Parts: sequence; structure tokens; C-alpha cells
Amino acid sequence: MNHQMDRRSVIKNAGIAGILAVGAAPAVHAQAALRWRLASSFPKSLDTIFGAAEVFAQKVSEMSGGKFTISVHAGGELMPPFGVVDGVQAGTVEMAHTAPYYFHGKDETFALGCTIPFGLNSRQMTAWMYEGNGLKLMREFYGKYNIINFPGGNTGAQMGGWYRKEIKSVADVKGMKIRIGGFAGRVIERMGGVPQNIPGGEIYQALEKGTIDAAEWVGPYDDQKLGFNKVAPFYYYPGWWEGGPQLDFFINTKAFASLSAENKAIVECAAAFAHTEMQAKYDVKNPNALKQLVGAKVKVLPFPEDVLKLAFKESMALYAEVSAKNPNWKKVYDDYAAFRRDSNLWFRFTEMKFDQFMQSQKL
Repeated sequence: MNHQMDRRSVIKNAGIAGILAVGAAPAVHAQAALRWRLASSFPKSLDTIFGAAEVFAQKVSEMSGGKFTISVHAGGELMPPFGVVDGVQAGTVEMAHTAPYYFHGKDETFALGCTIPFGLNSRQMTAWMYEGNGLKLMREFYGKYNIINFPGGNTGAQMGGWYRKEIKSVADVKGMKIRIGGFAGRVIERMGGVPQNIPGGEIYQALEKGTIDAAEWVGPYDDQKLGFNKVAPFYYYPGWWEGGPQLDFFINTKAFASLSAENKAIVECAAAFAHTEMQAKYDVKNPNALKQLVGAKVKVLPFPEDVLKLAFKESMALYAEVSAKNPNWKKVYDDYAAFRRDSNLWFRFTEMKFDQFMQSQKL
């Protein structure tokens, strides 16, 4: 750079500094304070699942040097836990953090953005979203609700829930009132059970009073926090309806479009960080919580084979029926099912064989 150019840029920079010093650049200041509100579907007490939204907000603030702040509100604070899609759609809040399958009543396709019975595990779900067609297909669907989504965490495979009575066969599912999230309720119904959709913060009371016979939430760490072991002694596995449930950050499309390119990238990266961190937290906290529950005399039992087989059969029949009626679902599910088939073929030779061998070793 020649000397003259150098001097010119110094003068130019001094000029900007001068303008800023006298506060005569309102545009710059207006940009400096971007504040959003995030409505969560979860209670504050769950540092894992509610915590993912806090981690996201913290990273957005750090990456923007404090210029972009997002306040995080627990379920029920700004709107009911199951009201967040309406809130984001209407622009009442800029964004939400939720389990998309809560909204399968609006359209079954929401469930595919989270998890369906006998669906993808968490690694497969992340692969389908980021590198398969998942994100593209789900965004196309969520666009109908003025929403753009970013993956926002995964619990990993969940437990099968807490039961006041033992489940010895398919017969014990008949008439059983179970709190169960998402699309799985439709399968339980087909098996003769009675599904209930109750937010996390209200399950304990329902189970204690006996208004419900069983409840599933997530896994040992969260379940122990919510105290389910005090009111139901039988803890079943696996949660066949939740092999890899993904949480999502739902953002109002107008709010997202109004962000600068830099802030859009910040949101994307903060979401990816929260997505990774949430499952890591579960994988660290669950083992110890399970040990403690077993120490407190909880009976940890596998579902009988006939229950799993019937659940699988009814799930596949349900998907075929929904595909015949709902073109939104069919478009996404066809891609999802093809991905599941190919991915499982690969996992059969690698992950599964390795995991199976390791589980049989005394380490």
C-alpha cells in the first residue's frame, strides 16, 4: 500500500471513529441490539432438554459479541408448551424449541421431523437431516407454517417408560392409559391402549393419582428428576417409538429472513453446537442415573417380544394408511424409509456387530 493510500484510510477511519464518538450513526446502534424471544415446550427443571435452548442462546450471544441476544422462556411462561408452533407461525415469538412430533395432530408430517416408532436412530437422523434430504424436505413442509427449522438436539434412544403394573404380554396393553409423546399414541391405540398427551411438567401428578397407568418421558436422568420411580415401580425398555428423537429450533421465516448473513450463520452454528451438546449430556448423565434407580429397587425390564412385534406390525400398517391419505407425509416418508433401509444395511455390518460384541464383554 502506498503512503498516500495509507494516510487516506487513516483519515477515513478517523472519520468513522469521529462519527461514532458523537453518536451520529443511529443505523449502527440500531443493529447493535437485536433481541429475540424463544418459547420452549419444556420445564426449566430439565437441564438437558430445556438446557439445549439456553446453550443455543448463549452461543448466539458469544458469537455476536453480545449484539444478538435471545431470552429463553420455559413451557407455559409465554404460551402453553404445545402452543409454540402457533406462536412462531403468527410471529408472537421469533422462535421456539420443541419436539416436532407434539404437533402431529396438525399434520402427521411433523412427526418425521422428530421421530416415529421404529424410525431412525440419532446418528441416522442427523445424517438424514444434514447430508440426506431431511432438512430440505422438512423445511419445504414447515414453510407452510411460516417456519424454518434447525436441528436442536437429540436424546438418543429412549426408555420405554414407567408402569404401575407389569407388562407380561400384549394383553396387558389393552385398556392401559399411557402418557406417550407424538405419533406413538396412534400405534398404542391400534394395540388397544389409551394414549394421553401430557406435557412433561404435569406427568408426575397424573401417574401418582392413577389418572394414567403408565408414562414415558425420556430416560433415567430426566425421569429420575421428575420422580416417576416413586409412583411406578416397573421401568421398561426400549422406547421403540423413540430410537432417535430430534428436537428442533423453529424460527419464524420473516424473522430469519430479516437477519444479516452473519447472524444467519451464527444461528446455524449455535444450533449445530446445541444439537451435539444435548446428546452428549444425555450420554454422560444417563448411566449414573440408571445405576441409582436400580439401587432404589426399580425393576428394569425388557418389553416382551410379542409386544415389540405387534407394535412394529401396527406401525408399518399405520404408515401405509397415512401415505395413502396425506401427500405431505408420503413425500417425506418415502425418502425417510429409503434412507432407513440403506442406513440399516450399513449399520448391520458395523455399528450393530461392534455394539453387540462390546455389550457381551466384561469390561
